[in-house]
Amino acid sequence: MKGHELERRTKRELLELAREQAIRGRSKMSKAELVAALAETETDSSVPASAERILAIPGVGPEDRAEARARRAVLQDRLRHFVDREQSCGWVSLEGHPCGLPVLIGTNACGLHGDGTIYDAAIPLTGRLGVDTWPTLWRHLFLSTYDVDPIGLDPVIAEMTWHVVNSLYFDYFRVEVEGIENIPMGGPAVIVANHGGAALPYDAAMLTLAVMNEAPIPRRVRVIGTEIFNMLPWVSHMYRKAGAAYAAREDARYLLRRGHLLGVFPEGERGFMKPVWEAYRVQRFGRGGFVELAEEAKAPIVPVAIVGSEEVHPAVTVSKRLARLARFFFPEQRVEEIAIFLNPVPLPVRWHLRFLDPIEPSGEVDPLLMLERAEDIRRSIQSSLDEMLAVRTTAF
Repeated sequence: MKGHELERRTKRELLELAREQAIRGRSKMSKAELVAALAETETDSSVPASAERILAIPGVGPEDRAEARARRAVLQDRLRHFVDREQSCGWVSLEGHPCGLPVLIGTNACGLHGDGTIYDAAIPLTGRLGVDTWPTLWRHLFLSTYDVDPIGLDPVIAEMTWHVVNSLYFDYFRVEVEGIENIPMGGPAVIVANHGGAALPYDAAMLTLAVMNEAPIPRRVRVIGTEIFNMLPWVSHMYRKAGAAYAAREDARYLLRRGHLLGVFPEGERGFMKPVWEAYRVQRFGRGGFVELAEEAKAPIVPVAIVGSEEVHPAVTVSKRLARLARFFFPEQRVEEIAIFLNPVPLPVRWHLRFLDPIEPSGEVDPLLMLERAEDIRRSIQSSLDEMLAVRTTAF
């Protein structure tokens, strides 16, 4: 960052940058001294001491880490423009606890105590992401100064999760995104993607982060999850608090009626549990229920092709016996086969997400037409996957 750009920052912002750069004595520096110290740090080409302590990841080199740091800086710079740090929210609890969070630009309230846009627009409550913001977030979490939405989204928990999982997004999977301009910046939409993972829904997390990290307005994607993630103790609570929804039409309709982005993986369990020899072969999209939901809400459908998810935990085989065991403990689970993979740690595969042109609603809800449109969307995703895989030289 150039010196004249640093001079336009407030002292508080300069102190935060100095903290990130581990500049000693920053608390006693004047604004001019902070600008000089940060400018000198920018011109120093040596590797920061903090980078030396990062665990080495096979296939992830210094250039990848440098790119990740640059992308994080761009994200932080974009996010800070959504809040006004010079003004504080005037909300006070019944017990007399003041809010203290900065207000959203153009309003007189923070994200927690505003008009509810925080449930759709993932704007950091302090204007930035970072562990240093967590004490403030924990305070509001413990004091219960805000409400969660009816589906279960907790904006504080979701923001902490966003920051933590960004390590996978930027540093480990090094996600590349194209076509993000196809995501509408307002109103409902159904985002449809191919499914994979075999162990955990990494693709749901990366899809959500791609929209929050790359889109001009960081909107939330409320992903519909399979039953098992809503049955496991503790996991089910965190799953909803982070923004996911139950695989039920009522939840989906509620989200679309209120103008949210709905993420769906129509392949379901068949796509999630594909063996490695069927990787990136998009399975049938069920009965086209997501098309019907989009038509009801008059929402566009945005297909997404995801490369990377099906190599994180390559499945060497699938087992019907394990599926029967799972149904014994979870009778409502519809899984027919369970994938067996050998690597307990996810492979550092480089991901690529391509958002395709949106498909506007047609106004027709004929069941046969729903099936045809679902198949057309499946083919478009398959075609994009084939193109992306054809030009990829290595998964890493």
